[in-house]
Amino acid sequence: MHVSQRISPCLWFDHQAEEAATFYVSIFKNSKITSVARYTKAGHEIHKRPAGSVMTVAFELDGQAFTALNGGPEFRFNEAVSLQVNCNNQEEVDYYWDKLSKGGDPKAQQCGWLKDKYGLSWQIVPTVLPEMLKDHESQKAQRAMEAMLRMKKIDVRELERAVAGERVSA
Repeated sequence: MHVSQRISPCLWFDHQAEEAATFYVSIFKNSKITSVARYTKAGHEIHKRPAGSVMTVAFELDGQAFTALNGGPEFRFNEAVSLQVNCNNQEEVDYYWDKLSKGGDPKAQQCGWLKDKYGLSWQIVPTVLPEMLKDHESQKAQRAMEAMLRMKKIDVRELERAVAGERVSA
């Protein structure tokens, strides 16, 4: 296995590593599953997985390397770690939000954050947002922050209206 990226995330799943990797690869362009490793008989007393079942799936999302591991039910994803998707426009925000939130927990959606159907947290962020918020003392940033805090999925037009001082939707 050739590794061109020094640091890459490893995502721990109970038993859905291959299913999740296939799901993620279907969403992001320039993505693929690069290899699948399977459990052997050796170590069964520790891993307790059937020989031949999927152990890890190496995959790339838009060129970024990841590993998905079927490690069992001991650990679950939480909001302490999320994957951020930088979007150039509302069309991209809508696309990634719609795809990644499908089957996820609607109660876990706030300010551009969502949980997918595997419990993994994602941030769907328009690239204009950091610019709008960078001057924390400005009225524009105050209005952008207030508007964002009312949103689940980020609405770029509503943020632009807030920054401009226009009345925004509640």
